[in-house]
This record gives sequence, structure tokens and C-alpha cells, in this order.
Amino acid sequence: MKTLSISETRPAAQVWNSAPNIQNIAVIGTQSLFPSGSRAVVIAPHPGDEVVTCGGLLQLLSGLGHPLQLISISDGSNSHPGSHQWSEKRLSVFRPQESVEALRRLGLPMHSLKWIRGGFPDNALIEREDQISQFIERYLRPGDVVLSTWREDGNVDHETVARASARAAGNVGASFHEVPLWSWHWPVRDQILFPWHRARKVRLDTWTVARKSHATHAYASQLDGEPAIGLAPLLPRELLERIRLPYEIVLV
Repeated sequence: MKTLSISETRPAAQVWNSAPNIQNIAVIGTQSLFPSGSRAVVIAPHPGDEVVTCGGLLQLLSGLGHPLQLISISDGSNSHPGSHQWSEKRLSVFRPQESVEALRRLGLPMHSLKWIRGGFPDNALIEREDQISQFIERYLRPGDVVLSTWREDGNVDHETVARASARAAGNVGASFHEVPLWSWHWPVRDQILFPWHRARKVRLDTWTVARKSHATHAYASQLDGEPAIGLAPLLPRELLERIRLPYEIVLV
């Protein structure tokens, strides 16, 4: 497993803005990933992962009338260990509220969106991988198209949820695709570790990108760090720049 913090790469170039393979990724249409009438199920390890990874695709699917189901595995309340400003108790309430506002900013139909919250403890998901897979499987059905994080993304929670999601989808006969997040911020020298042959681009127009960026900024607790205790922003400037690209990349 590759583990990397964005701060380790500054000011070096990162995969997302420097790898030549980015320009050669084939474009894929939404209909090729999601057959007509299929239900889209997005599984997020932490609140906000669904917006940062595929906030544009969620908008496209909603516009095409696909039924949507979001599964949030954790509530993200352990994201600021040692913080007085963002205690676990405060975050357990605040982060779900941020997610509601973010999804509203995406323009998703909140009245019909099916949203399941797992309540598993973040930063400790690997210890409950089997339980998480069983939990996910209860909410899937044959013919679903499932999206989650990548199994080699460099973040333990992301990789755990990806493995659990893949297993659950396989058990019920659903399709499964992965969406990288932190791997885009690896140093360029590590681009050989990325499965370029599986990557496909989903094009996004200007308004879709703008709504995605606006939605990401709903996560106020993640935008500012806490220097006094050595906590960097969980949504750093580099990531906020990257999500303004006019496409999202899915591994098929």
C-alpha cells in the first residue's frame, strides 16, 4: 500500500498536473458507465468524499434521471484528533450537516435521494472491513452500478471501503468502479504505480464544475487546519485546484 500526505510533495509536481498520461486518458460517456435505468450507488468512506471524487458525475446522473443512493460509511468525527475547536462530539453533528449542504449545492433531489449512514469510526475502518462489506451488501441489488474510492489510493480508510464495496458488489451481481482521490497528489515519479489502462474521463461542463467546487466549500471543518496542534487542512489548496478540472476520472 502506498501512503502519502500532500504536504510531503510540496512544491514538487504531482500526478494530477504533471503526468503526461493524463492527456491520453480516453473519454467515456455517462451512458457507457450507467446503463439506462440503472441505479447509481456512491459509497463514501468519509463525508465529502462523494463530492470530491464524483460530484460532477452525481450531477450528470441526477439530470439523466438515474435513481441515486449514497452510503456514508463514517461520520468523519475523528478527523481532527486533539482539536479543541473541532472536537469529536462537535464533528459528529457538524459534518453530516456539511454534507447535506454540499449535496444541496450540487442540486441533487434531496427529497428522493436515498442516503444511508453507517456510523463506523473513521481512521479505524480497516478493523471492521468484513462488517462494513456486510453492511454495504444489505443495500445493494443486482444491476446497480457502484462507485467508491480506489483500492490502492494511499489512504487506509479509502482502501478498506473500496475492498469492502468491491466484495459486496460482487456478491450481489452489481457493477463496481473506483474513483481515485489522493493518488492524484502522489509525486510524478510514482505515476508508474497508477493503472492508466483502466482510467476513463467523464467530461464536465463549466457549470457542473462550478457547482462541484461550490459544494466542496460547504465542508467548512475541512478547509482550515489547526496550526497550534499541527493539523493541516484536510481539503488543501492543491485538492481544491484539482477538482476544478473539466472532467472526473473513473477506473473501469
